[in-house]
Amino acid sequence: MLAQSQREHIDHVLAVAQTGAPATDPIRSSWVRCVHDHGLDPCRPTRAHIVERARLREHQDQIEEFLGVARTGMEQLYKRMAGIGYVLLLTDAHGIAVDFIGNDAWTHELKQSGLYLGADWSEARAGTCAVGTCIVEKAPITVHHTDHFDATHIGLTCNAAPLFDPTGGFLGVLDVSALTSPSPRDSQHLALQMTTMFAQMVEDANFLRYFRDRWVLRLGSAWSMVDVSGEIMLAFDADGLIVGTNSGARRALRPLRRTGGETLIGRPLGDVFREGMDAIWRIARAGFSADRTALSTDSGEVYYGTVLQPRVASRSPTPGMVVAASSAPALERLAGDDPQMQRLIVQAARLVNRPVNILVHGETGTGKEVLAKALHESSKRAAKPFVAVNCAAIPESLIESELFGYTAGAFTGGRSKGMRGLIQQADGGTILLDEIGDMPLHLQTRLLRVLAEREVLPLGAEKPVPVDLTVVAASHRDLRKLIAEGTFREDLYYRLCGAILYLPPLRERRDLDYLIDVLLAAEGAELGTHATLSPAARTILLGHAWPGNVRQLRNVLRFALAVCDDRSIEPEDLPGELMSASASGAAVPASTPDASSGEAGDLHAALRRHRWNVTAAAAELGIARATVYRQMKRFGIVPPNQA
Repeated sequence: MLAQSQREHIDHVLAVAQTGAPATDPIRSSWVRCVHDHGLDPCRPTRAHIVERARLREHQDQIEEFLGVARTGMEQLYKRMAGIGYVLLLTDAHGIAVDFIGNDAWTHELKQSGLYLGADWSEARAGTCAVGTCIVEKAPITVHHTDHFDATHIGLTCNAAPLFDPTGGFLGVLDVSALTSPSPRDSQHLALQMTTMFAQMVEDANFLRYFRDRWVLRLGSAWSMVDVSGEIMLAFDADGLIVGTNSGARRALRPLRRTGGETLIGRPLGDVFREGMDAIWRIARAGFSADRTALSTDSGEVYYGTVLQPRVASRSPTPGMVVAASSAPALERLAGDDPQMQRLIVQAARLVNRPVNILVHGETGTGKEVLAKALHESSKRAAKPFVAVNCAAIPESLIESELFGYTAGAFTGGRSKGMRGLIQQADGGTILLDEIGDMPLHLQTRLLRVLAEREVLPLGAEKPVPVDLTVVAASHRDLRKLIAEGTFREDLYYRLCGAILYLPPLRERRDLDYLIDVLLAAEGAELGTHATLSPAARTILLGHAWPGNVRQLRNVLRFALAVCDDRSIEPEDLPGELMSASASGAAVPASTPDASSGEAGDLHAALRRHRWNVTAAAAELGIARATVYRQMKRFGIVPPNQA
């Protein structure tokens, strides 16, 4: 039987849910969501839900590397909080408690209250609570006593702070809770402050581990503290391009107004500070000396910095560490150190085992099918079928029977025993619907029903067949434009785009050098040859615009391997259109640039020292091989045997 205080709480929650809540009140807004979005009833209090061990392990596996980093921070925080009755929970982005530290003497009470390993504190399950509401708000929050939606939780006090990964993606929640506490809400001020501070410490420790193979600029407003406490951290590569930012950097920094844009990832680090990249390299050379260089932003903020050198050598084939994709080699192989592709791989790795359909956008030839197959191979469905359907290639008269299948005698000319459609063939696995924008309108309606009801009705059948599959749709066309034109269903669009991945065109990618090597090896293995690219031929490939994207690059390499002498691919082995484009836009060669000509002279000298071994020269100069090739083309530097 409910106590008087619980009945009063329920009445209050229902009243707020009926009248609405101010946009600035996260607690009341959560109550409204609980009733109207999650369908929860405060009149029916629910016991804490602890997930099964196997499901808990699945959640832990998704962020396994992060758990080790977080545990250290949790143990330090618990030493400060245990004496005043608090327990600690670490949850993933779904609200499942994947780690826990508490007093063993209270195990029974903690488990009953849900302050325990494996507890589901998502807002949809538990109602308004620190973890669930923090996941929605993406900000630190205290949920104290009657702030909770469920009346069984009103004795608890909980403080939560969000955790973000080094690319800015939401990772989980650090929660500090107690079974009992003083009545005033203000009593939790210090607990929330400690939770937020240690969440940031855990984030930053993970950031440094994640980018241990990159340079890291640490910034602070206090000259004396920057060596030990960087409020702002930016990871960058040898070319000075930003590859990662911590939460402090995302809040405080943006590119200079004169450089345009908003995002920091992928931009030159010199675009963020008035002093430019030279000042940052001076900081790196100074190490921990007393000589401090001040860096200033457009808004007038001044920071002091120190630069941490890479702690381990870059790994091949992907120099940028992708924690979320560490168990997804098929995804990791898609790219080198291109920032756009690295962000896509991180997003894709998080999606592979989520029950969401994925829409892939990209120009023709960017590798949409390759990405879809990598998503499948990186998922728990990898042993199940992967079925690719090109909606533009199947004649309209056949696409219905091909997709949905048919029974015996469904129509004249069909197979005598009928046929399982492609959707049914993909049961348990993944189906790629390529060029989905070309699917006829009447079939879009049938596909919508498949996605909504998870079953397919073959032509001529009376009963639908259940199917369990993930749909990856792909298109080079603007589906929103097709919706406006009335040729694509808006409701189908929203069914397909549970998540959207954008594949950049090859001309925008910074890992062309990596792709050339990977595709050359793959095509060579298929043709049974091991020819290498001459520096001159590679320079032509790196300078091409690639309107046909990765598909065109693959075809060019296949052609070159077929016509070369099985040892080296020379410029004359490349297709004629590539040579024509190179000739029309190439700089006049200058095989011996003036050694005093700054960057060109340094590059030329390094190449000569290493007998024109580009890899060795790049290592000496601390830049990427692709950068060496770009600079060789820019300065007209060619090897002596190519001059």
